[in-house]
Amino acid sequence: MTTYFNYPSPALQEELRTIANAIVAPGKGILAADESTATIGKRFTDIGLENTEENRRTYRELLFTTSDKIEENISGVILFHETLYQKAQDGTPFPEVLKKRGILPGIKVDKGVVNLFGSEDECTTQGLDDLDKRCAQYKKDGCQFAKWRCVLKINTNTPSYQAILENANVLARYASICQTNGLVPIVEPEVLPDGDHCLERAQKVTETVLAAVYKALNDHHVFLEGTLLKPNMVTCGQSCKTKYTPEQVAHATVTALQRTVPPAVAGVTFLSGGQSEEDASVHLNAINAHPGRKPWALTFSYGRALQASVLRAWGGKAENIKAGQEELRKRSKADGEAALGKYIAGSCVGAAAAGDLFIKNHAY
Repeated sequence: MTTYFNYPSPALQEELRTIANAIVAPGKGILAADESTATIGKRFTDIGLENTEENRRTYRELLFTTSDKIEENISGVILFHETLYQKAQDGTPFPEVLKKRGILPGIKVDKGVVNLFGSEDECTTQGLDDLDKRCAQYKKDGCQFAKWRCVLKINTNTPSYQAILENANVLARYASICQTNGLVPIVEPEVLPDGDHCLERAQKVTETVLAAVYKALNDHHVFLEGTLLKPNMVTCGQSCKTKYTPEQVAHATVTALQRTVPPAVAGVTFLSGGQSEEDASVHLNAINAHPGRKPWALTFSYGRALQASVLRAWGGKAENIKAGQEELRKRSKADGEAALGKYIAGSCVGAAAAGDLFIKNHAY
């Protein structure tokens, strides 16, 4: 096996490194607003709002124009394809709205999960066939980073070696294509919280999955300094009867990362994984407060855990836009504090802060 290969050019390395470091600057994280048309429709159903393109546009404008210096805590926004090409009421394209505030636009590029033949209800993620062409266009259209989600499931016999290997290689190929086109890849191997497994089992599975992912990234010569990892926090299954403290979650999570994630990786932007807004903040804070070696920035890339209270307060009504924006401002500030290990539990009270956000077999 040959060991001869080339990393990106020095100029491209610097571009990727700069983007990645900007996203995980101290006290900052990502707003994941990349819900598909079907998924955001489910969110709208909860507040009695019709799922139309104009309502989707109005809601995203609410998020992106939140005042009071939201850019102090939000460094990047992951967009859905439709959203990338929508405009604010004044005609400004959404990517420009974000860039004017110093927020980097990103894009979801995977095309969803499909079943793995012969497996026990496991899956892989599709979308590689035309990814190079799409990434080139997204870069021209203002995106600076991308996201691709793979899903692993914990059960008696899963995740299988087949699923772990397949998803690791898919993530690596995606990452290399992104970097070729000047996009920082967010690598998202999500171990779902579905099930009754304990914290120890979740930690072992997470370690095995991450180890495979970084072996694949190495095999594909991905420039790690120009990447971000978006993993699950290590939590027990949703049906587990044992209740673990934030400190136990933090210990399991940090240990899993220490054992598998190279120090060269620019940062870790955790997904919320169905946790309530408050739990996602508390756990992120505990992770950052946990003692020990943590050579990466540890911050957030939250969707539901940043938007649940926003949707509840807004309710699809024009007169409630400011109320919805205030919820986003408060929770993003709380998560920014958590990314610094300075969040005080219970200090941010939102319209849906403690609400259960878990969705079984969550898909986008």
